[in-house]
Amino acid sequence: MTELIGTQRPARRILDPHEALATLEQAVPGLVHHRRPAPAAYDWAAAEDVLGTALPTDFKTLAAWYPAVELDAFLTIASPDPGEEGAWARCQREERAWWDSDEATDLRPPELPRGSLLYWGNSAEGDRFLWSTVPGDPQRWPVTVCSRNDAWWHYDGGMVQFLAELCDGTLDPWALPPVRPVVTHWIDDTGRARPVPEGAA
Repeated sequence: MTELIGTQRPARRILDPHEALATLEQAVPGLVHHRRPAPAAYDWAAAEDVLGTALPTDFKTLAAWYPAVELDAFLTIASPDPGEEGAWARCQREERAWWDSDEATDLRPPELPRGSLLYWGNSAEGDRFLWSTVPGDPQRWPVTVCSRNDAWWHYDGGMVQFLAELCDGTLDPWALPPVRPVVTHWIDDTGRARPVPEGAA
């Protein structure tokens, strides 16, 4: 049975995107090996026009400094490649439409209104990581976890802080396995997944 099992809240919600990114880099030390020498240029306005909403700045800051990465051979962050913002946003819009469809009615807890879910990551085991796009400031959107065993839960912080606290053990990973603070793959500029050598994660 699909159910919303609760909400976890950080001791302090980090609203500054650069502080959130620094917290993730501290939690996952090998991440900095994949940091770009300069932030990538994105046309976020194009993506936001397709989605009909602004996106959280912590997500945009993470995407600017890092390619999409996989954590612990488990969690993949679905950030766009530079220049592919429109295509990426159309994929997210299609996923949001699916969650709103009759097909997904029994898979979505009734507490979550239609049109409120926006995808940003997935796991190798079928878990989905989303934002609940509550009205107002996107910087205050909670993370919503859809686990493969039908347990849903919220984290009342940003997605970058969520990743940091999931990897450093601050979060109880409700219905998820523990996630070690290691980068196991990264996506290069051609869209290919590149493994990270053991010991360099």
